[in-house]
Amino acid sequence: MMKGRSVKKQKSIYSGWFLAPVIIIFGGLFLLPTVISFFFSMTVWDLTSWTWAGLDNFIQFFSEYSLRIGIKNTFIYAILTCVLKVVFGLLLAVILTSKIRTKNLVRSIVFFPNLISTVAVGIIFSALMHPSKGLFNEILGLAGLPAIDWLGNRDIALYSVILTDVWKGVGVATVIYIAGITAIPRDYYEAASLDGATTIQQFFRITIPLCRSSMNSVIILSFIGGMRTFDLIWSMTGGGPGFATDTLASVIYKQYAAGFYGLSTAGNVIMFVLIAVIAFPLFNYLTSKEVEV
Repeated sequence: MMKGRSVKKQKSIYSGWFLAPVIIIFGGLFLLPTVISFFFSMTVWDLTSWTWAGLDNFIQFFSEYSLRIGIKNTFIYAILTCVLKVVFGLLLAVILTSKIRTKNLVRSIVFFPNLISTVAVGIIFSALMHPSKGLFNEILGLAGLPAIDWLGNRDIALYSVILTDVWKGVGVATVIYIAGITAIPRDYYEAASLDGATTIQQFFRITIPLCRSSMNSVIILSFIGGMRTFDLIWSMTGGGPGFATDTLASVIYKQYAAGFYGLSTAGNVIMFVLIAVIAFPLFNYLTSKEVEV
């Protein structure tokens, strides 16, 4: 009896050692930097010294318009890109899981933008949206419509970047949806057809409920990606015109580049807290609504 307990204890200790590398790496690369970031967000620091500032960095972040607008734009960006990817990704997935002959070719075309570097996409679309030489305005001119300053107009610049992000990222959402839709047993659709259900009724009563897990993945990935976005905005507008397209990430970068390290660290903490406070409850809510196939 005692020998059995000893062997079991040895196995438990032995298997526990396998967790040590993971714990060390996770603690060293995530937990420790996170704690350090929380500390230095309440200081004014440079590479050689620091001075305690308390909550001054956070107060400044929420009081100055040039900093505060980044939070507002981040939510607009994250919500709109998330919604558009969820909707268009689902519609494309439904089309690409139907019986069209060229669906494999169309799947490749839809996913192709995701293979291109985000910075390259930003540079390409900046050229396409040029106010006088861009292809988009050339097309508008041929249609007899006035040219649009896509990236120079403060009112539409952010939405121009959002549409570019959706164009690039909808392919991933479509692939996730395709995996979810193809996993639904065809028996459900056959039974619904026998009962006289239309295609639209099947879509709302079968497809959407049973691919909810795929939809949840798209929502979480798109929302977090939108909250953290930087490279596309920086390559297309640099946060301009003015502060019109600044997000939290671009504001943080600007403050760090200007030497305000404590303020930029406070911005990182704000971003971390916002994502955590929203993403975890959202994830728990979405998973509670999933339907098992």
